[in-house]
Amino acid sequence: MISFVISISVLIIGYYTYGKFIEKVFGVQKDRKTPAFRLQDNVDYMPLSAWRIFMIQFLNIAGLGPIFGAIAGAMYGPSAFLWIVLGSIFAGAVHDYFSGMLSVRHDGLSISEVVGVYLGPKTKHVMRFFTVILLIFVGTVFLVGPAKIIDGMTSNQWGVWGWVTIILVYYILSTLLPIDKLISKLYPIFGIAMLLMALGLLGALFFGNYQIPELVPGNLINMTTNPEETPIFPMLFVTIACGAISGFHATQSPLMARCIKNEKNGRKIFFGTMITEGIVALIWAAAAMTFFGNVEGLNIAMLENNNNAAWAANEISLNMLGGVGGFLALLGIVAAPITSGDTAFRSARLILSDVFKSNQKKIKNRLYISFPLFIIAFILTQIDFGVIWRYFAWSNQTLATVVLWTITAYLIFENKTYWVTMIPAMFMTMVCSTYILIAPEGFELANDVAYIGGCIITLLITFFFWSYTVKEKRYLINEI
Repeated sequence: MISFVISISVLIIGYYTYGKFIEKVFGVQKDRKTPAFRLQDNVDYMPLSAWRIFMIQFLNIAGLGPIFGAIAGAMYGPSAFLWIVLGSIFAGAVHDYFSGMLSVRHDGLSISEVVGVYLGPKTKHVMRFFTVILLIFVGTVFLVGPAKIIDGMTSNQWGVWGWVTIILVYYILSTLLPIDKLISKLYPIFGIAMLLMALGLLGALFFGNYQIPELVPGNLINMTTNPEETPIFPMLFVTIACGAISGFHATQSPLMARCIKNEKNGRKIFFGTMITEGIVALIWAAAAMTFFGNVEGLNIAMLENNNNAAWAANEISLNMLGGVGGFLALLGIVAAPITSGDTAFRSARLILSDVFKSNQKKIKNRLYISFPLFIIAFILTQIDFGVIWRYFAWSNQTLATVVLWTITAYLIFENKTYWVTMIPAMFMTMVCSTYILIAPEGFELANDVAYIGGCIITLLITFFFWSYTVKEKRYLINEI
């Protein structure tokens, strides 16, 4: 319990200390007019209050990741606490803050377009395709996932596909309608439900008879059933994504960059929501480690239930919070993925509208772009959920890595403290490259070979990045 309390405290302290440092590195201009005012169209560009944007951003980024990912990550033991805390502060929150604020500075541009500004047009074209594919994966995952949960809650009365249809209709409406018509009205309610769920579990952990394992050297080992097949590095760092760092967040931040009233609200909205999500992930990881008796018990229970994190979340909620509390918690679990799925499709629409220079004020233009996205997502629902989730997990962290390199380029060009993103960029490059070399959905190489390969790839990418930025900076200086 002591390590758990310290972990939450460190996250909060990180917001007030490292968050202020990152804000200073960026250089907020509180008198600068934001895109919400300069480009207001009352569809996507629209000034909203800071608290409302906070709730929307929090729900945008907090899908199933800090719940399902935290439960799966808890199977590794207390090492998960360490990654959630350090990842959230030094990687995830930094990634989210800069991706959001750079979008603010570039008229609310989608992340693929921001990447193009700093890493060149070729990278931009690749990122456009990659980001839209990722968002379709997200929409598909967060279409089937909540449908299965609701179907279980309602004793299979309408069937999974009945709920898939209902959720899809909601996704279509939330993608097409102006942001203040549906999203800004529902999200505060959903946000309260999710936060109450987390607070309920936190209370149960404090006042119930639960023993949370401590973060001591003896527990910093791989506690999964088969450590050789699931090594902590890189598996843990991909398993827990949304609770530590997630590229999906960078696709969501431009939505709020188009609504933020003042740059000084950026730390609260972008850095703060990531820290909040880290706290939620910590709570779920702790609950998973203790509810089944211990980490070994969690691994056994998950193995017996096909590693179904949705089943584990259901068991934890109903048993730790009782009937009413458990039901409310499950509503939070359902709200989280749905409120990420709808904005995933909305983000994809905005990216494609940037690509094709399509004015989104007319609903027919929104429909032309959105309709093919929903068709593709529905087709993908026919593929095994586990397969979609694994590819989503890797592509999600890869996008985060590219965004970190993009921010680093920006900081180098602006003569700012670039190590704040270059260090996590190198680390995540090592994670993603090693993962694809070692994972079943990748090349399935031996662990030692994958580690060596990951090191070589990381060094090469770092070398080429440095060469590119030095060349571009010299060009910029000559232009001036």
